[in-house]
Amino acid sequence: MKTGYRRILIILAIVVALLLIWYFFIRKPEAPIVLQTEKPMHGYIAQSVTATGRIEPEDTVTVGSQVSGIISKLYADFNSQVKKGQLLAELDKSLLQATLDQATGQLQNAQSQLLFAQNNFNRQGLLYKTDAISKADYDSAVNTYGAAKAQVASAAAQVRSAKKNLSYADIYSPIDGVVLNRSISVGQTVAASFNTPTLFVIAKDITKMQVQANVDEADIGAVKQGNRVAFTVDAFITDQFKGIVQEIRLHPSVSSNVVTYTTIITTPNDDMKLKPGMTANIIIYTKEVNDAMLISAKAIAFQPDSALSKDYQIVGKLPHKAHKRAGAGAGGAAAGAAGGTPHAMSSRSDSSGVVKQTSYVWLLKGKQIVQTRIKTGLNDNTQVEVLSGLTADDIVITSATGGKLSTSGGATAAGGSPFMPARRGGGGGGGGGGGRGR
Repeated sequence: MKTGYRRILIILAIVVALLLIWYFFIRKPEAPIVLQTEKPMHGYIAQSVTATGRIEPEDTVTVGSQVSGIISKLYADFNSQVKKGQLLAELDKSLLQATLDQATGQLQNAQSQLLFAQNNFNRQGLLYKTDAISKADYDSAVNTYGAAKAQVASAAAQVRSAKKNLSYADIYSPIDGVVLNRSISVGQTVAASFNTPTLFVIAKDITKMQVQANVDEADIGAVKQGNRVAFTVDAFITDQFKGIVQEIRLHPSVSSNVVTYTTIITTPNDDMKLKPGMTANIIIYTKEVNDAMLISAKAIAFQPDSALSKDYQIVGKLPHKAHKRAGAGAGGAAAGAAGGTPHAMSSRSDSSGVVKQTSYVWLLKGKQIVQTRIKTGLNDNTQVEVLSGLTADDIVITSATGGKLSTSGGATAAGGSPFMPARRGGGGGGGGGGGRGR
């Protein structure tokens, strides 16, 4: 019996020794729960729409030819600065001059015939008054005289037409500008039949350019005339150019079942960096607020875990199944706190068009975690504008780590799953609030 007790005591001693070794040397102490917090700060926030487009001059003129012929001389080339009325090119005039000479000869012949017919008419008129000729002979003289006058008028019109065609052999610039394209060379034949051939393309003023942006139909509703625009081009990737929305064209473009609307953006080009045809990566700022009260977007997604109740008193209504998971997202947070009604259903718009929404955040007050309802405005998925409900001294909880939390509160970005692609046009800016452990 004593041997049996002794074995049991030895086994118990070994177990106790192993437990002590595990507890003091192997076991990792439980990490304390740390709340990441921040204070509201003031800064800039905006909502924007992204698009791509092409840079084009504000006004271009296509110079063509109304007559056919062979290019004999050129007086302008690519990038040439031209003035209104400046001679750009000449066609070979030999055939056009021959046509004019022929028309002139026909006019002279018609004038000669008219003189003869007029003299005959006068003579026949005198004879008819003395009853020397019949009425039929007199009517024949009148008809011949009238036909001769019509022939002169027709020949004169042909002369004017030939002179005009001859003048078209000289190609002049219709505006002041820069030659963007020259599609002809000396010796090339220009055939002006049903379609007018393009000889030159002239830009009126390349110090003022426009961007033709293709805005998606999902974003076009937020774009308004006068919106501020920033864009970059690949040639000057570090430079940011500015512009203003001038016009939204109503005619849609459809490509691969994607509907876009052409939005015209004006931009200055005094330094001549922007060139026609460049591709622009565009941000259109649809709403902007300066000096707004901002908090992190993850603050409205945060939900306290039941494990926090060991160290803090939670004042507020936790959403359903909060003891199983945390960080239900911005919409879920508001829905849980408001009895299951999504906050978007109570949205309102102010006079500036900014949509007010009801959201909920959790404030740290000593050893209390207090739920607070706030009104929010712009949300760029990083920062959220606070319209009411907070002060600059409030301490807002953005997330919690450590301990036996089921997940890190507020780990999911406001608005949904981190695995879902972000919707286009969410961008913006604004200052951020730094988190601090507490």
